[in-house]
Amino acid sequence: MDTMSFVLDGFLVVLQPLNLALVLSGVFVGTVVGMLPGVGPINAIALLLPMVFASGLAAASALILLVGIYYGSQYGNAISTILLNVPGTASAVVTALDGYEMTKKGRAGPALAISAIA
Repeated sequence: MDTMSFVLDGFLVVLQPLNLALVLSGVFVGTVVGMLPGVGPINAIALLLPMVFASGLAAASALILLVGIYYGSQYGNAISTILLNVPGTASAVVTALDGYEMTKKGRAGPALAISAIA
């Protein structure tokens, strides 16, 4: 029963308005940084980590922001891989095989949608 109370406490922290705004801004910034060819999620976090320390956020809020940056840069990396055939990480090489072929056939939108869902 204690485990369930810890999960509920975690949801209470994540669903605070400040933390929701932080995760949305982290995903946006991470997507923009991740779209740069060759910049993966680890590089995005390394570039933006000083910003997180300088902001003076609480530990939970800072981790939530970093998680948003990480997953946003994962998707941003898929954007440059699908549209430009320039994978930034090793995992994006497989995305380039099918995604760029769909782009050449004029189906870049569905390729990006599939990448967002996957």
